[in-house]
Amino acid sequence: METSLEHTPSLKNQAAGKVAFSILFSLSFAHFLNDAMQSLIPSLYPLIKKNYHLSFTQIGLITLTYQMVASLLQPVVGSYTDRKPQPYSLSIGMCFTLGGLVCLSLAGSFTTVLLSVGFVGMGSSVFHPESSRMAHLASGGRHGMAQSLFQVGGNTGSAIGPLLAAAIVVPLGQFHIIWFSVLALIGIGVLWRVGNWYKSLRLPVRKKKVSVPDLPSPVSHKKTLWSLAILLVLVFSKYFYLASMTSYFTFFLIGKFHVSVQSAQIHLFIFLFAVAAGTMIGGPVGDRLGRKYVIWISILGVAPFTLLMPYVGLLWTGILSVVIGVVLSSAFSAILVYAQELVPGKVGMISGLFYGLAFGMGGIASAVLGSLADRTSIFFVYHICAFLPLLGLLAGLLPNIESTRPRSRVVAKH
Repeated sequence: METSLEHTPSLKNQAAGKVAFSILFSLSFAHFLNDAMQSLIPSLYPLIKKNYHLSFTQIGLITLTYQMVASLLQPVVGSYTDRKPQPYSLSIGMCFTLGGLVCLSLAGSFTTVLLSVGFVGMGSSVFHPESSRMAHLASGGRHGMAQSLFQVGGNTGSAIGPLLAAAIVVPLGQFHIIWFSVLALIGIGVLWRVGNWYKSLRLPVRKKKVSVPDLPSPVSHKKTLWSLAILLVLVFSKYFYLASMTSYFTFFLIGKFHVSVQSAQIHLFIFLFAVAAGTMIGGPVGDRLGRKYVIWISILGVAPFTLLMPYVGLLWTGILSVVIGVVLSSAFSAILVYAQELVPGKVGMISGLFYGLAFGMGGIASAVLGSLADRTSIFFVYHICAFLPLLGLLAGLLPNIESTRPRSRVVAKH
């Protein structure tokens, strides 16, 4: 069944440019809680590696398990809920994250750790495409701003995770992960309220099938496919490099500069906080100046800094990591909204595809880079990854689509 939400009162307000900021802030806060819990996983790698006598390859398999579960399910969830909206699916997804954290706190073997992070991945597979769709609906047409506001919550949570791990789990032990289940319970309550809002957007009665034609793409079908392929390559570049930072930056710092685990996690927090700070740049700037240019500058612009970082001392490593985090993080909101504009009416599917790819690339990258580190060294990994942002040159081939369609009209296809 297909129907339109544009005739409901909330969407009339949206079409008039009214942003549902209370919903956007709720989604951003829920994203903060969700990613703070998820970021505990890579933050615990030094502890888990020591406790279970793991190799870098096994560390990579932990990330691969978590990321691939989320990656494979996100496009499926997004496509399904495009057709059949599920207002309370976000709360249900957070329950999977809650279960994963409890299992991880009690895990006594490497296999149990893999099972636990798989549950956390299932929570992400529901949360990200559905939350992105709701942010799109609440945006009032300011899609870049809405996605950036939504993203900054998640990136801030990811930055806080290593600090929480350093303050609580590292000194007190793995079992104390269970205290973070309180964050999951809070998230369930916040997302239930968002579900009530989303349910109110739906038409109260559906007595017969209402056919709504697909919205036209701003470019030809061939150009749409070509542009999506370029965007996917750019997501690969961004998240392969980010995986080297989130999964192995602590090991790089410990190995090269002989800092403590807690000191390394503080450096990771600084990098992730820079990622959170930079997230708010890409969406609003893309709304004003064009998303293509934000994507181009964000990916390619970090190349000089990534190429330099393996050769500098601890102070400059920290400074360069901040610059890289700020610049690189501005890309994803612009990439996602650009893709949604290429394929209008498929917000959930596109969100699921790109979030899923981001998670999948992160998981595959962690496994590949872990194996490479075992065969060579963690330092060699950073020399290789430094060249990935050069793929940003491909952004120059993207078409300019901002002027081809008015942005004020927003229709949700179900």
